[in-house]
Amino acid sequence: MSLTYEERRETILAQVDIDGKVQVHALATLFNVSTETIRRDLDRLEKEGRLRKVYGGAVRIRSEMIEPTFLKRSQMHQSEKQVIGKLAASLVEYGETVILDNGTTTLEIMRHLKDRADVTVITNAVPILTCALEEFQGKIIFAGGEVNPSYQAATGVITHQLLDQFKVNKAFISAGGVSLPDGITEYHLEEALLSRKMMQRTEEAILVVDHSKFGVTTFAQIAPIEQISMIVTDTGCTKEWIDALHKLDVEILVGEK
Repeated sequence: MSLTYEERRETILAQVDIDGKVQVHALATLFNVSTETIRRDLDRLEKEGRLRKVYGGAVRIRSEMIEPTFLKRSQMHQSEKQVIGKLAASLVEYGETVILDNGTTTLEIMRHLKDRADVTVITNAVPILTCALEEFQGKIIFAGGEVNPSYQAATGVITHQLLDQFKVNKAFISAGGVSLPDGITEYHLEEALLSRKMMQRTEEAILVVDHSKFGVTTFAQIAPIEQISMIVTDTGCTKEWIDALHKLDVEILVGEK
């Protein structure tokens, strides 16, 4: 019995989410239907805004290239970020030095580290620095430089040079998107380069992203997924993504509310 459009639709969307693309002939073979049937399926999915047709198949719709403001991002998936922040903070062991990059999820980690007098935090993010100055019991080191008002973070050569002076236990990295073909990406090249530098200066790089970031590609690559030691996310992360990450030997922790 051949599958209905609705059944084929779910498989097509799952493949686009994981692989970033699908091919007409491969789908026709998979479903044992004609290529014309698959092209009609892709037409419908394109009209639904779920993918974009290209020659020979379809690809994932790219996310907007303009990052929302810090305030807007802090209000998006807020409860999930709080759960991720709490779980990520629990990974920090006694006496460790950690790096927090510039992000609304890493800000939640800082909030959950506030009572850890034994911990040293290095960051280039102004909101994280502000949070630490208000209530953090440990040591805070600001990787300063030219502060970019749009990013609310220090960037540039001086920041890179300061990070070169440190070797830390853990670096918590946020991202604009995570995809198998494109890896871990960020909206801005300078922030991507800084997060990459942080990964180079740590023993263990931990990606902290909510479920909405999976299957998304933004402008600049931070690193391939395989270079991350662990991913901390929320229960919205699909089984398909969890299975795909396990195949890459990337440990994944899922925080529950």
